[in-house]
Amino acid sequence: MKTVVIGESSGATMKTIMSVYPRHKIVVDKYIQKGEVIGIGPFADGGNMAIFKTRLAAEQFVTEDPFILEGLVKSFVIRDWDDNLIQ
Repeated sequence: MKTVVIGESSGATMKTIMSVYPRHKIVVDKYIQKGEVIGIGPFADGGNMAIFKTRLAAEQFVTEDPFILEGLVKSFVIRDWDDNLIQ
């Protein structure tokens, strides 16, 4: 079982997003280095998604991510995902 965080964009400008991105990347890189995030990125039509190996990692991530803390992600949901293809 994996956990997915799906975020809804606040509609922030690219300038605002890029000003926060370096701090966001530090947090993302920490989870990548710990092997806790499997995939992360924006949807082509807005919003974003991150896939974590555990619910705990996903829950911790949302308490640290500047995109969430600074309002660039308007809202998010955390959902458990039963990925049967990748172990």
